[in-house]
Amino acid sequence: MDIAPIKMIHVVCAALSIAGFGLRAAGKLLDAAWVKGKFARIAPHVVDTTLLVSALGLAYQLGFAPWRDGWLAAKILALLAYIGLGLYGMRFARTRRARFIAFLLAVAVFLYIVAVARTHLVWPF
Repeated sequence: MDIAPIKMIHVVCAALSIAGFGLRAAGKLLDAAWVKGKFARIAPHVVDTTLLVSALGLAYQLGFAPWRDGWLAAKILALLAYIGLGLYGMRFARTRRARFIAFLLAVAVFLYIVAVARTHLVWPF
């Protein structure tokens, strides 16, 4: 079976995910009202769910498993860190400085995830 369509969906959703995160982070740092709007609250869940489903589809079709492929386990753990940092920055950080640091760390983790995905290495640098 050709994985190209699922891979393209996955890559596009990853790009949409980080772009949306960047926009929401900037909006949150600037106290923009649109960040609290319905679209800004729902769209990331749609994109990220599609991203996750496409990842699961790719892993299944290619025969990857996190208990066997260390890079995939690293990607999953990094994804949890990305979610945690984003959640902290969006909801729990009390100061702009804390939000900004959380957002920068989340972007760094996202870049790590992309590097791991491209190289299939736990430490791709």
